[in-house]
Amino acid sequence: MVRHRSALVLALACVGALCALGALAQDVRYPSRTISIVVANAAGGGTDYLARLVGQKLQERLGQSVIIENKPGANAMLAAQQLIRSAPDGHTLLMGSIGMLTVNPAVVANLSYDTQRDFAPISNIAQFPLILGVNASAPIRSVAELVAYAKANPDKANAGASGPIFQVVQKLFELRTGTNFQYIAYRANSEAMIALMRGDILMSLSDSGPATGPIQDGRVRPLAVTSSRRLPSYPDVPTMAEAGIKDMVVEFWQGLVAPAATPKPIIKKLEGELIEIVKLPDVREKMIAHELFPVGSTAEDYAALIARELKQWQDVATAGNIKIQ
Repeated sequence: MVRHRSALVLALACVGALCALGALAQDVRYPSRTISIVVANAAGGGTDYLARLVGQKLQERLGQSVIIENKPGANAMLAAQQLIRSAPDGHTLLMGSIGMLTVNPAVVANLSYDTQRDFAPISNIAQFPLILGVNASAPIRSVAELVAYAKANPDKANAGASGPIFQVVQKLFELRTGTNFQYIAYRANSEAMIALMRGDILMSLSDSGPATGPIQDGRVRPLAVTSSRRLPSYPDVPTMAEAGIKDMVVEFWQGLVAPAATPKPIIKKLEGELIEIVKLPDVREKMIAHELFPVGSTAEDYAALIARELKQWQDVATAGNIKIQ
């Protein structure tokens, strides 16, 4: 009996060693062909730019071609499904975002994917805040004045932006300030900016891209940014905390994920490459020029961020009764 047990222990040890060697060999061979990065946005936007910036560096470091596949539509479900259906071998990756991975699960009915079941986080690459702006002709010059005006003029308190992620951020602002704005959804934040300049809406929480032109020409007045630090391009615009609004740090983020069953050695290899890529001076310079804060996190930190925000946005969506069919 003792001999049999010893033989069994030895056999199991050999199997474990072979598995480890197999994983190592797989890691050594990776990548063996072209890598695709799926992007849930059209070409030319900020997410597409970041994917191409990182993809080019991955191509240089890994010695294999990296291509970008743009799959916009259906609240990011087309892109997500493409990744889920792909082989879990590290050759198909997805540029995940806060909206896709943590807001959609909270607000989209019958979502075709489960963030924690279907995806393996690799690295959070970059993050960026929103800018709270009001129509420049409005009698409002601070967040405190906006809150007071909205409470005193509920019939004039409206806000607009594009997509469910901006709607839940707007609701978070309302929960933090005790206000209630009528939310108007636009097809794009550029349309919301036009409405803001015309005076159709009172305020908008927007990413910096659509807001920059209207702010620079004086038709939109910036009141605060949602990051924990001021934006270099808007040094005079306070953070929400500086404006007196607590627990209102919101930074959108974008990072790479792989299919859930992707071997850990491949995830670890990609994680290490991305951390080093984000440290490169030219990459950081280009990110900052696009109002992006470079991150380059570990897979574990990225997974923890996703878990925290899944709960946060579910709580906000429940409080605001936000649901998209």
